[in-house]
Amino acid sequence: MELTTTIMLAITAFIIGGGASFLLSQMMQKKKASSIIAEAEQQAEAIKKDKILQAKEKFLELKSEHEQVINKREQKLNDLHARNKERETKNNQRFEENKRRDKELNNLKLSLDRKIEANDRKAEELDKMHRRQVEQLEVLSGLTPEEAKAQLLEALKDEAKTEAASFIQETMEEAKVNATNEARKVVIQSIQRLATEQAVENSVSVFNIENDDVKGRIIGREGRNIRALEAATGVEIIVDDTPEAIILSCFDPVRREIARLALHKLVTDGRIHPARVEEVVAKTTKQIDEEIFEVGKRTAIDLGIHGLHPELLKTVGRMKYRSSYGQNLLQHSREVANLCGIMAAELGLNAKIAKRAGLLHDIGKVPSEESELPHAILGMKWAEKYGEKPEVCNAIGAHHDEIEMTGLISPIVQVCDGISGARPGARRQIAESYIQRLKDLESLAIGHKGVSKAYAVQAGRELRVMVDCDKVSDAEAAKISYDISQKIQNEMTYPGQVKITVIRETRAVNVAR
Repeated sequence: MELTTTIMLAITAFIIGGGASFLLSQMMQKKKASSIIAEAEQQAEAIKKDKILQAKEKFLELKSEHEQVINKREQKLNDLHARNKERETKNNQRFEENKRRDKELNNLKLSLDRKIEANDRKAEELDKMHRRQVEQLEVLSGLTPEEAKAQLLEALKDEAKTEAASFIQETMEEAKVNATNEARKVVIQSIQRLATEQAVENSVSVFNIENDDVKGRIIGREGRNIRALEAATGVEIIVDDTPEAIILSCFDPVRREIARLALHKLVTDGRIHPARVEEVVAKTTKQIDEEIFEVGKRTAIDLGIHGLHPELLKTVGRMKYRSSYGQNLLQHSREVANLCGIMAAELGLNAKIAKRAGLLHDIGKVPSEESELPHAILGMKWAEKYGEKPEVCNAIGAHHDEIEMTGLISPIVQVCDGISGARPGARRQIAESYIQRLKDLESLAIGHKGVSKAYAVQAGRELRVMVDCDKVSDAEAAKISYDISQKIQNEMTYPGQVKITVIRETRAVNVAR
């Protein structure tokens, strides 16, 4: 019983203790929840205050920006108002100024109207007076107005003609004097600014040697070497008693130069025989051709002339070995080119074109083959062929009046050509006729069948003719010599006599390899 009671009490105590513990736990959870709620409320309040502050700051910021925008708009409006007010003021001033000017113009118009009326009245009065005077003159002179006008016009015409003729005569005389003086001034200045050499007429060259023993080697056994050299070059080689010198005689400077250079190479090399002579002469001829091109090129560069065709440059180079009336053709052409350039510059024309025409004006004198055309026309055709300008071609063709001049460069070239050739010592007529006679001699011989080469030597007193041994026999060679002599005798004029030598050689050549 007691045990049961004890157990009951224990159970009751446990139940009471468990309930108290539960109640205590519930109370503690409530207290903790209240604390969390209070803390959350505090945080919410803090966040609320913070957001309110941020909202206030944003509001103040937006308000400041709005006020700035409003202030700017007000400033713009104030500026616009000020400008409008200024414009209005200026417009008012202009309006007042225009009103004042209109008033002045009206006053001026009234004044002009009054003056016009006064002038009209005076004009009417003058007309009346003029009619009265005309009537009085008609009565006094007994002439009608038409007759008086006709007489007055005739008198005025005669007087005007007399004065005009006098004025024209004075003007022409003054122009002639001025033109003559100016022309003399230009020509004198051009000549004074150009220094040239006197003409030197040479038909011989001297080849200097170290000793006279070389002469025997040049002559060769039975004269074979010297004959081969003369046959290959067409130059007469004179070996006489002149110490340490050999004379080369030929009217053609190119041949003389080829012979001189070839002889120099042969003597320097020491091997002198007919085959070697022909080889050296061939090489020297090629060298001279190259030198001719270089001479033409250097001449064009010296004169400042560019763009010449290579064939024209070769033609200019060949002028170095040609003469015109004893005057070196290249020197003459350079002189004419410089004179043309100076004179064209003095006259305000194109100096480069004038120089070009001056240099090329005599290219027709150095043809590669004979032509029946005058040298001026031939040179013009060459210039046209190689692309020269029309004014240059016309100047070349017209410098001896073969064609009509079409430009101002043409008379300048003609005048400068005359100046270069007419100065004292520039030319000698004898040399030109002498060279032409020698050329005619050679041309006459070349025309015969079987003739390969022909050279006029000994100042035209001998004509050496080389014939092809395969085409001409010994008997035919003699006949050719006779025929040429008769043709020269009948067709040419020459002093003394001319010896015709026909050379026919047979050679056997083999090569050892």
